[in-house]
Amino acid sequence: MTKLKVSVAFLVLLAVCGCKVGPNYKRPATTVPDQYRGAPTPQPSGEQFGDMKWWAVFQDEALQDLIKQALQNNYDLRIAASRVLQAQANVGITKANQYPTLNGTGGIVNERNAQYPSAPTFGSLGLQMSYIVDFWGQFRRATEAAQANLLSTEYGQNVVRTTLVSQVATDYFLLRAYDSQLKYANDTVVANGEILRLNNVRFKGGEASKMEVYQAEVLLQSAEAQAINLQQLIEQTENNISILLGQNPGPIVRGLEITAQPHMPEIPAGLPSALLERRPDVRSAEEQLVAANANVGVAKANFFPQFSLTGLFGSQSTALSTFVAGPGTFWAVGLQAAQPIFQGGRITSQYRLALAQRNDAELVYKKTVNQAFGDVSNGLVGYTQSRQYRMKIEEQTRSYSEAARLSTIRFNGGVTSFLEVQYNEQQYFNSQLALTEAWYTELANYVTLYQALGGGWQQ
Repeated sequence: MTKLKVSVAFLVLLAVCGCKVGPNYKRPATTVPDQYRGAPTPQPSGEQFGDMKWWAVFQDEALQDLIKQALQNNYDLRIAASRVLQAQANVGITKANQYPTLNGTGGIVNERNAQYPSAPTFGSLGLQMSYIVDFWGQFRRATEAAQANLLSTEYGQNVVRTTLVSQVATDYFLLRAYDSQLKYANDTVVANGEILRLNNVRFKGGEASKMEVYQAEVLLQSAEAQAINLQQLIEQTENNISILLGQNPGPIVRGLEITAQPHMPEIPAGLPSALLERRPDVRSAEEQLVAANANVGVAKANFFPQFSLTGLFGSQSTALSTFVAGPGTFWAVGLQAAQPIFQGGRITSQYRLALAQRNDAELVYKKTVNQAFGDVSNGLVGYTQSRQYRMKIEEQTRSYSEAARLSTIRFNGGVTSFLEVQYNEQQYFNSQLALTEAWYTELANYVTLYQALGGGWQQ
C-alpha cells in the first residue's frame, strides 16, 4: 500500500506540474473602420439598430406571428439545434479523456476433469484503473477545441435564426407588394374595360375609328395579363413562406399594406467595432479559429512522451467471506512512459496540417470580418438610395396620374386622339407597379441592413 500511495502522489504531482504546449489564443488584428461608409452624419441617437429585438423592428402583427411560427417549426433551425446538442455531447466525450477510467471485473470458474471430479468453484472480483497523465496538456487542448466548436455551433444556430427572420420578413414584404400590384392591376382591368366599352359605343355611332377600339383592347389585355402573372407570383410566394414556417404550402395571413409598414427613416448603425461582437457569423468564425489554434497544441503534444498509470486490485476465493482478506487478495500498480521514435513522418505531418488549418481559420475569420463591414456599408447605401428612389417614383406616379387625367379630358373634348390616352394610361399603370416595387426594395434593404448589423437572433 505504501508503493500505491507513492505512485498516486507521483501521479498528482505530474498532473499539477503539467503544462499545455501549443500557442495560447489571441484574437488576430483586423482593420476596423472609424465609421461605416454610407452612414448618416451625424449618427441618429437611440438604441443601435442591430441591438433591437426583431419584434421592435418588424411591427406588423401578422408578420410577427409568422416569424414566431418560423422560429418554432423551421427545419433548418431545428437541424441547427440538433447540431448544438451533438457538439455538447462531443465536449463531454473529449473531456472524459482527462480523467482516469475505472472498470470492475468479476467471474466464476468451475473446472472439473477426471483427476479432480469435485474441484471447488472459484469466484473473483477486481477493479482496474488506467490513467494517461495529461502532462503536456494534449487532452486539455482537445477539450478547449471541443468547447470552441460548441460555441461556434451555437453561434451558427444564431446565424440560421437571423437568416430565417430576414427571409420571412423579406418574403412577407414581397407578398404584400404583389398584393398591392394585383389590386392596381384589377382596378385597371375594370377601368380599361369601361374605356373599351365606351370606344365600342363611339365606334358604332361613327364617332371613333376601329383603331381606337384596338388601342383600348391593348390597354385591357395588358392589365389582364399583368393580373394573371401577379396571381402566380402571389401563390408561389405564399408557398415559400409556408416552407419557411415548416408547413405545407398554403395561404398566408396578411397584415398592414406595403406602404404602411413602420420603418425608421434613418438608421443608428453604431460603431463598427461593435460588429465583431454582435454578428453571429463573425463570432462563429472566431470560435473555429480558437478550435484550430487549440488543435495545434494537440498535435504538438504528440512529439513528447506519454505517461500512463495502471492499477489493479482484486480477490479470488472459494468463499464469499474471504474475498477481501486472506491469501486470495492481490493488487498491482504500474507506471509507463512511451516516447515516439519513428513513425514515418506522421507526427510531423499532423503538426504541419494543424498549423495550416489554423492559418486557414484565421484567414476565414479575417475574411468574415471584412465581409461584415462590406455588408453593413452596402446595406446603408442600399437603404438610403432606395428610399430616395421610392420618393422619386412617387413624384413620377403623381405626374403620370395627372397626365392620364388631362389626356382623357382632351380626348373627350376632341382635342387629341385616343393614342395619347392609351400612352398616358399605360405609363400611369406601369408607374404604379414600379412604385410598389420601389416600396418593396426599400423595405428589403431595411431587412438586409438589420441582418448585416447582426440583428434578429436576440430572443
